[in-house]
Amino acid sequence: MSNLDPKIRIGRINYTNVWPIYYYFPALMNTSEVEIIEQVPTSLNQAMAAGSIDMGPISSFSYGQFFEDYMLFPDLSVSSYGEVNSILLFHDKPLREIVNGRIMLPTTSATSVNLLKIIIEKFYGGKPTYEYAKPNLEQMMGEADAALLIGDDAIKESWRNQTHMITDLGQEWAKWTGKWMTFAVWAIRKETIVNYPELVTNIFDAFKASKEKAHQDPQSMIEEAQAKVGGTPAFWHHYFHTLCYDFANEQWDGLMTYYQYCYELGFLPKPVQLGLWNENKVARVTE
Repeated sequence: MSNLDPKIRIGRINYTNVWPIYYYFPALMNTSEVEIIEQVPTSLNQAMAAGSIDMGPISSFSYGQFFEDYMLFPDLSVSSYGEVNSILLFHDKPLREIVNGRIMLPTTSATSVNLLKIIIEKFYGGKPTYEYAKPNLEQMMGEADAALLIGDDAIKESWRNQTHMITDLGQEWAKWTGKWMTFAVWAIRKETIVNYPELVTNIFDAFKASKEKAHQDPQSMIEEAQAKVGGTPAFWHHYFHTLCYDFANEQWDGLMTYYQYCYELGFLPKPVQLGLWNENKVARVTE
């Protein structure tokens, strides 16, 4: 790596759900030592696993796959207790009637796809047929009983929707478990912590500061979301305030339940531990 190359490559999910943590981050870091790389969640997951990105938000499920290689920032996540408004299953019959049907899944998601499988297979006892497709609702629903969309694709289709029933997976998870659901976590490759401990601390501080500033003064972020994606200021105010960007005991507990179910259903090969980064020491949280 030359002196001109950034020391740390930071992933960014290209959905509005991470905006509060990133919105003020570039100004707060103001450094050539980092590079931000924007991709859909599944691409970020692959890049982190391959080591071509050093840190950033990844699907919670992907952390479960590679937890021995990563640590997690505390205080940073994309979580919800109940509705999430952007992880939506579209269907034409009640959910109980389609759990053995044909369900289309987006190629952009990992956590939400497996969350849907938990809901259908563990909670409803269903055995559907799953197929992957590009996130186009009309095409997905052409011959299917249900279609899952995430992120801004889900938001825009919920605005346009006139015919389909919609199940919010965040609400469904809370209904069955009474727990929080964490969709994305902020992971760091362990060698990055060893190589750049001070820069990792500075990045964490800047992410936290961006989150706090966006929460205190969301107006410009809301206006930009409306300009880029559409919708009303009221929708975006509700959306950003319904999502939770913290990551502490309640979120850890819900996430460990998710990992337990993924392991029980065979989606993960081994039980998962949460390795939490700390500037001075490592705290390891297990169920």
